[in-house]
Amino acid sequence: MPVYVFKGRRHDGGMVISGERTAASKQALAALLRGENVLPVEIDEKRDAARSSAATGRVGARELAPFTKQFSVMLDAGLPLIQCLELLAEQQESPAFRTVLNQVREDVEAGMTLADAMKRHPKAFSSLFVNMIAAGEAGGVLDLILRRLSVFVEKEVKLKRSILSASVYPSIVFLVAIVIVFIIMVWVVPVFASLFEGLNAPLPAATRFVMAVSSYAVTLSIPLVVISVLSVVGIRYFYATEQGRLVVDDLLLRIPVIGIVLKKIAVARFSLTLSTLLSSGIPLLDALEITANTAGNAVIQKALLAVRKDVAEGKTLVDPLKKSKLFPAMVNQIVNVGEQTGELDQMLDKLAAYYEEESDAAIANLMTLIEPVMIVFLGVVIGGIVISMYLPIFTLIGHLSS
Repeated sequence: MPVYVFKGRRHDGGMVISGERTAASKQALAALLRGENVLPVEIDEKRDAARSSAATGRVGARELAPFTKQFSVMLDAGLPLIQCLELLAEQQESPAFRTVLNQVREDVEAGMTLADAMKRHPKAFSSLFVNMIAAGEAGGVLDLILRRLSVFVEKEVKLKRSILSASVYPSIVFLVAIVIVFIIMVWVVPVFASLFEGLNAPLPAATRFVMAVSSYAVTLSIPLVVISVLSVVGIRYFYATEQGRLVVDDLLLRIPVIGIVLKKIAVARFSLTLSTLLSSGIPLLDALEITANTAGNAVIQKALLAVRKDVAEGKTLVDPLKKSKLFPAMVNQIVNVGEQTGELDQMLDKLAAYYEEESDAAIANLMTLIEPVMIVFLGVVIGGIVISMYLPIFTLIGHLSS
């Protein structure tokens, strides 16, 4: 059983007492204290060092996907819940996840539900995961819910991999290009500049421009590096704020080609999450809130929370979706059909499959477009610098030969 730290006041003398007690829950401890003529003032669960360190360790979707699938297979085979958790903990390579599962098993053995035990580890199990587990326990279909969860987590891993493939490659190429240009400007061009100064020959305009930029780069190299580092840190802190996330995510969605890809990925995630939650028996309002909080984009999250508010006031789902102007007409039409036929979860599942294929195709097209664009960029910038440095040499050779 969990250990609680409590503070209370005696009814007779008003003396404040405090201590630690073991109880099944906070409510059980409060009832126990009242039976001892103590009015509970504060009750908090005591967390030991092992639990605190485990709570801070994140568990990735790549670890969660095989765990969920194996968990569903074990339950379907008839193994007891405690034994499943024990076996799964032994199989984990991640020490943090192994500790989390052992603590979940201990909490379940102490009388907690599986959902409540998982809820104590928010960095390992998301609100979506916990709510679906709770629905499975309440309906007696935990193995079925875990099968749906395993499919969902695998598709989430695929979507995240798509986002990484769309952003990592061009970011790395662009960063390498900036570093190469900086090195050329600071260390290579000054060598040519000193050579040209000794020749006392007229220089082309392109060469003079590159030499001027190089001179500024050499003079301001340290301030430029410091400003760049501070800019990256500042952007990260700005993005960590609610307003910062809205601004940056809105800008990303407005970029001509990248924005289209991100919207398709967002629609695929929205459809997949909402379909999984509704098919598992989660009420629509709760499902919309969980879907909003796992949207991955602050603009989409804000729009979905506004949709939830309108649905709570009695409106249909399709009307606030149209009002947000973030979802394609196809999404609105399919949601409308799903609401009218009472098969919203199935229609959303088909929509998720369609937009997963669409996002994969859009990412492939984006990568096909980015490669020649980056090659042209590198060729124009670096090639232009090299040619501007060799132009005076070619001119001087021409004069000498004539």
